Amino acid sequence: MTGPRGSSFSASQFKDDCRKLTQHSPNQSVSSEISAESISARTPASLQQENKSRSSVPKVRFMSSNSFSKLGLSGQLVDALEGLGITTPTEIQTKTVPLALAGRNIVASAETGSGKTLAFLLPIIQRLGARGVTRALVLAPTRELAIQIEATAKVYGRTAALRTVAVVGGESLPRQIKALRAGVDILVATPGRLNDLIERGSVDLRHVEVLVLDEADRMVDMGFLPQVRKIIRHVPAKRQSMLLTATLSREIEQLTRELATNAVRVEATRTSNTVATLTQKAFAVLAHAKTPMLLALLRQHSDETFLVFTQTRRGADRVARILTANKHEVVTLHSDRSQSQRNTALSNFKAGRVRVLVATDVAARGIDVDDISFVVNYEVPATAEDYIHRVGRTARAGRDGAALTLVSPEEEATLAAIERIAGIRLERSKLSGFSDGRSEEQIKLTSEIARLRSSSSRSYRATRASR
Repeated sequence: MTGPRGSSFSASQFKDDCRKLTQHSPNQSVSSEISAESISARTPASLQQENKSRSSVPKVRFMSSNSFSKLGLSGQLVDALEGLGITTPTEIQTKTVPLALAGRNIVASAETGSGKTLAFLLPIIQRLGARGVTRALVLAPTRELAIQIEATAKVYGRTAALRTVAVVGGESLPRQIKALRAGVDILVATPGRLNDLIERGSVDLRHVEVLVLDEADRMVDMGFLPQVRKIIRHVPAKRQSMLLTATLSREIEQLTRELATNAVRVEATRTSNTVATLTQKAFAVLAHAKTPMLLALLRQHSDETFLVFTQTRRGADRVARILTANKHEVVTLHSDRSQSQRNTALSNFKAGRVRVLVATDVAARGIDVDDISFVVNYEVPATAEDYIHRVGRTARAGRDGAALTLVSPEEEATLAAIERIAGIRLERSKLSGFSDGRSEEQIKLTSEIARLRSSSSRSYRATRASR
C-alpha cells in the first residue's frame, strides 16, 4: 500500500494508527441493530420525498444495511473499519453514506454520539483520491472537534493516500501555513482561523468539491454564521454540500437553503431526547452547599470519572481549585485555556490520569470520551438544548451513564422549563449522608412552586450566561 506523497505504508503501520485513533475516534457502536428497509435497489431519484409539513427539504426514509460493504464502501475502507472493531454501521451512517457516495447534497440530523463523523468522512475519502489540492473542506465550531475530525481522517485517509490538515485558533499560524503549502486534500477548520488564512492569501479553496458543516447547530449558536458565509464566497458554487446537526431549527433550515440546493434530509430515529441507558437525577441543594455536595459525590464514587459543567469560565476555575485543594486530580476546559492546555487536559482525562474534568458549554461539543461515568450540572444550564448536549457526553455507544443536576431554589424554575421543553422528568433524589440543612418538606415545596411558575409561563427565554 502506498502512503501520502509516495511514502510506503505497511499494514502494521495502519494497525498502529488504528490503535491511536481509538483515543480520538467518534463513538461508534460495533453491534447496533438498525431496522429500516434495504436501499440497495433504490436510485438517487427515488430517494427524494417531499415533507411539506416539516420542511422544504425532502426527507428520505431508509431501511438499513447490516455491513459497511453493502453501503458501497471500498474493501480498503471496510478493512480499516474492521481493524478498529467497527463492523456494523449506525443508523445515520446507513442513511447518509450511499447518498454521499452519489454526490448528493445532504442535511443529516442525529443525536450526539451517533457516528456522524464517519458518515461524511468515509464517502469523502473514497470519492476524492489523492491529488494534493484542497478538495474537501470540513468546518467545525470548536477546536477540539476539528482536531478529532482530523485524527479520524488521517487514519482512514491513508487508504487513499489523502493528506488531512486541521487549522484552528490557538495554535501556531506560521506552522499551519507551512502545512497548507505542503499540500492538503482534506482541510478541517474552525471558521475564525480559516477566515484569517483567507485574508492572508494562505489558503486556496478554488478546487473544493465537498463542503461539510459539522455541528451546524452549534455553529449557529456560537454566532459563526457571518464567518461561514464569508468562507462560502471563496468556495465553488458547483460542489457537494453536507450539513450535520444534532438539532433542527429555523436557522438551520435557512442555512440549508443557502448552501445546499435540492438537499436530501436524513434523520436518525430518536426514541427520546436523551438516550435510554442514561440515568437522570436532580439534587435540590442550596447554592452555597453545591461544592460540598459535589465533594460528597466524588467520595461516594471514588473510582468513577466525572465531567462537571459550569456556566462560566470563572466558575469552572473556582470549582477546579476547590476540588484540587481537596486532593482530587482535576483539569479544566474552557475558552480561556490555550489550545495546548486544552489538548493536554483532554488527553489526560481520556487516558485516565485525572478523573475530573470541569468544563463550560462552549467546550461541550468537543468532548469525545467514551467512558464518562457521571455528567454533573454544577449549575442548571441556560437552555434545554444545552442540557441535552451536556448529558450526551455520558451513556454513549450503548454504555450506561448518569447525569446529575445540582439545582438551587433560584434555579428550580429554569430546570422545570427545561424538563417541559425537553419532554423529560428528572428523578428527584437525595444524596445519602448529605444535607444542606433544609427539611424534605421545604425542598419539595420549593420544587412544586417552581413547577407551577414554569407551567404558567407562556414562553421560555432563558438567556445564556457568559461562557
